[in-house]
Amino acid sequence: MAKLVFGMNLSLDGYVDHQAFGPDATLFRHWIEHVRGLTGSVYGRGMYEVMRYWDEDHPEWTPDLREFAAAWRRQPKWVVSRSLKSVGPNATLVADDTEAAIRRLKDQLTGEISVSGPDLARSLTGFIDEYRLYFHPAVLGHGKPFFAGPRPPLRLVASDRIGKDVVRLTYVSA
Repeated sequence: MAKLVFGMNLSLDGYVDHQAFGPDATLFRHWIEHVRGLTGSVYGRGMYEVMRYWDEDHPEWTPDLREFAAAWRRQPKWVVSRSLKSVGPNATLVADDTEAAIRRLKDQLTGEISVSGPDLARSLTGFIDEYRLYFHPAVLGHGKPFFAGPRPPLRLVASDRIGKDVVRLTYVSA
């Protein structure tokens, strides 16, 4: 049975914003290894459209950026959207009965499936097995919160430092 994991970079005050802060080299290496080890990822429309950046090579990319793109392209992706009519390479559109699709993925696959996007995570609260919060030393004061709805009851199972400034807290459902 696969484990559904929701993890994102966020500010100290709980907001996600991929443009407000980015990973240092150590954390970026962590994300490369994380993506490389995934069974696949489930995306909401908005986060999928952000991540489509990795579908095409860019001449200014460093070797690490190319490595991340290769790992991202290799993994299967399921995109939950009622507005999209098609998705890119190695992706499957989930337009109806999201809960049944997630149940099937969890039952039929093994390993970790990443949930990407706070709105999608809110709609899948009952299915998410683990939450990974990567706190950066920034306070934004506004934006999209990591928990887009009521916070589910959680129990801390791990904490660790990644790179020089990021702390990851790992929670499971209580």
